[in-house]
Amino acid sequence: MALLLGGCAGQYPGAGVPQQSQEIKWGRYQNPPAEKVAGLRNWVEGFKASARGQGISDGTLEFAFRDVTYNPEALRRSQNQAEFKKSLWEYLENAVSEKRQANGRAALAQYGGVLTRVEATYGVDKEVVAAVWGMESTYGERRGDLPLIESLATLGYEGYRGDFFRSQLMAALKILQSGDIDPGHMTGSWAGAMGHTQFIPTTYLAFAVDFTGDGRRDIWSNDPSDALASAANYLAKSGWQRGLPAAVEVTLPPGFNTALAGKGKRRSVAEWQSLGVRQANQRPLPPAGTSTELIVPGGASGAAFLITRNFHAILRYNNADSYALAVSHLADRLKGYPGLANPWPADHPGLRIEQRKEMQRLLTARGFDTQGVDGNVGSNTISAIRAYQASRGLPVTGEPSAALLEQLRRG
Repeated sequence: MALLLGGCAGQYPGAGVPQQSQEIKWGRYQNPPAEKVAGLRNWVEGFKASARGQGISDGTLEFAFRDVTYNPEALRRSQNQAEFKKSLWEYLENAVSEKRQANGRAALAQYGGVLTRVEATYGVDKEVVAAVWGMESTYGERRGDLPLIESLATLGYEGYRGDFFRSQLMAALKILQSGDIDPGHMTGSWAGAMGHTQFIPTTYLAFAVDFTGDGRRDIWSNDPSDALASAANYLAKSGWQRGLPAAVEVTLPPGFNTALAGKGKRRSVAEWQSLGVRQANQRPLPPAGTSTELIVPGGASGAAFLITRNFHAILRYNNADSYALAVSHLADRLKGYPGLANPWPADHPGLRIEQRKEMQRLLTARGFDTQGVDGNVGSNTISAIRAYQASRGLPVTGEPSAALLEQLRRG
C-alpha cells in the first residue's frame, strides 16, 4: 500500500522518480497482525479528536491518514539499536573518517555558493553547517526511508516513549497542513528525524526556513539548500557567535590540576594560558578574552579541549559532547586544519578503525559473515564474533578486543 497519493506526482521533489518498492522498503511485507492493524485504526480515530482541538482540519487528517496502517518496521528499528557502545575515541574516529572528510570537501565544492550565502545570512561557518550535514545524513545519502506519519502513529499507538511520539505526530500534521510537503514524500527515520539535517517535526516547526524562496520549507528534496539554512538558523538561534571556534585542542602542562576542568568552570583564554594551557596544533586559540571551559574527556593523558559558547550551541542540536566535538573537529578538517595532536589515550583497550575492519575481514574469511567491512561494530559483527567464540570454545561475549584480533590472525 504505497503512500504516494494520487494527484501529487510532479508537485514535490522526487515525484515520478522510480523508487524501490515501498512495500519492501517500509516493511509491510511482514503482514502485521490483524489486531494491531485494528488497534492502530482505533487509536488514530482518538488521536484525530485531539488533533482537531489543535486546529488540524478534517481535510488534513484525511490526507495524512488515508493510507496509514500499522508499520512493524518502525517498531523493529526502534527496538534494534546498536549493542556496542563506542568510546569517545572510536566515535570520533568514525565521525571524522577520511571518507567523511573527502565527501565533505566534495559537498563544499558542489554547494559552496549555497553554503557561503548561508554563512553570510546566519553567521555560522559553512564548514560547520557542512559538518552537521555530514554527521546527520552523510551529506544527504541517508535521509530516512520510513513514512513519517505511519511510523509516528505506530510508535504512538505502542506507547513507546510516551508523549514524545504523540507530540511529534501532532507537529507532523501541522507541517502537512502548512503545505510544505505531502504524506508520501514526508519520510524519515524510525524516530521521526527528517531530511538532510534530520530535524524532528517540532524542531522543524521552530527552526526550518525557506531559503530558496519557493514558498516551502523543503528539507527532504535533493536540493539541500533549505535544510542547510535551517541547520544554520537552529545554531544561530541557539547562541552561535560568528567567527568563534566551538572547540580547540590544547596541551596541558605536566602536573596540571584537572579538577579545574569541566563545564561551568569558565575562565578566559588568557587565564588558561597563565596556567600553562597551550595551543596543540595549527588551530589557533580563541581571542584572549573569550570565556571558555576546559574539558578532558580522555583524562590527563588524552586530548584536552577549550570549548566556547558555540560548543553549547551544537549541544542544542544533539546533547552529547562526543557529537559536538565531532562536528567541531570535522569542520576544522574541512577548513584544512590537521587532525588531533593526541587522539587516543595510550592505555585505551579498544581497537582502532583499521583493526576493526581487519577483524571483520578475518571473521568473514573464517565463515562468520559480518555483512560488510566498515569498521562499525553493530549487531551483525557482534553476532559473528559470538559465533566464532562459540566455535572455538571461548567465552561468548560478542565483544571485539585486541586478543580476539590476534587469535583471528593466527587462524
